[in-house]
Amino acid sequence: MSREAVLIAVGDVAARREDPSTMFQHVRPCLRAGDLVFGQLEAVISDRGSPSPQARLAMRTEPSLAPALRDAGFTVLSFAGNHSLDWGQEALADTLAHLAAAGIRCCGAGANLAESRAPARLAVAGVAVSFLACSSVLPAGYGATPERAGCSPLRVHTAYTAIESDQPGTPARVETFAWRDDLKEIIADIRHARAEGGIVILSCHWGVHFVPAVIADYQRELAHAAIDAGADLVLGHHPHILKGIEIYRGRVIFYSLGNFAIEQPTAFRQDVLQTASFREIAALNPRWRPDQRFVLPPEMRRTLLVRCTAGAAGIREVAFLPAYINEDAEPEVLAPGDARFDEVLAYVRELSQDQGFDTRFTPVGERVVVTAGE
Repeated sequence: MSREAVLIAVGDVAARREDPSTMFQHVRPCLRAGDLVFGQLEAVISDRGSPSPQARLAMRTEPSLAPALRDAGFTVLSFAGNHSLDWGQEALADTLAHLAAAGIRCCGAGANLAESRAPARLAVAGVAVSFLACSSVLPAGYGATPERAGCSPLRVHTAYTAIESDQPGTPARVETFAWRDDLKEIIADIRHARAEGGIVILSCHWGVHFVPAVIADYQRELAHAAIDAGADLVLGHHPHILKGIEIYRGRVIFYSLGNFAIEQPTAFRQDVLQTASFREIAALNPRWRPDQRFVLPPEMRRTLLVRCTAGAAGIREVAFLPAYINEDAEPEVLAPGDARFDEVLAYVRELSQDQGFDTRFTPVGERVVVTAGE
């Protein structure tokens, strides 16, 4: 009898320090226990290029990060996101080359649109898994085209509709929906991957960053359409903060996995806290702490590792391991009995209930099993 495969998935990753392997010192054994380990690469891996004028914070790390990621256990990464072209097409190409040299598969970005949409397909323990990725967070020119490098795009329309049309100046209702052509292409990619057999996972770089709980309309639209097309799991990134977890038609949607192993913003630009761009972002969450060692809002220290077990019949169990980010921006897996374990679990429950998700979270040892509520 063949054993089940273990899939681990985490949030944003971008170590930038003299020895990037130290970023994973507390979680390496847990990551290495996975047969497939997935994350969202949040920074260019290159020593070339120039900062893009569209980048709010041009994020770049040294080539030494790639082997450090592989040593930590990562086997596949998404690079679909709003930092993929922060240092130009030259640096994006370097990133893909460094990952490949380290033996890490990448999805969601490429030398053209076809490459960015192509799945990373891996097989382990008799289980085939296809990873697809897209980004709705798109600075001008970051979306790939048939002739230009970039990330796989999911462009989104945003409409602001007056709630009280007879009361000028009052708040508006924000409504969002995916571009029909982009959504159609993503659905086609999922169906094609499903036809190839095995498990299909979609990673989405999307959502409202830094704001607790809120999930935009288009996120539910895309997630549900992806599952309708055959996706087995949806993994969300970008908000840098955990969001709720939904079960739709028996499939789990993690709307945001939050940060995982990403440096604080000052590691990429020392004066970033004094910029107008930072002030705009800080206004979204009043709990920024620029005068403290950990400058991000305290809830951004809560994170998790998705842990799925799967066999030939598909995903059997979806669970997560509560984790916490320490003062040095390094993730640590929490043990049952640690007050922070209960804190992360309570936070995920609160976020999910806030968005109307009927999801059950059952602690079983060090993991929390995710199932549909009754």
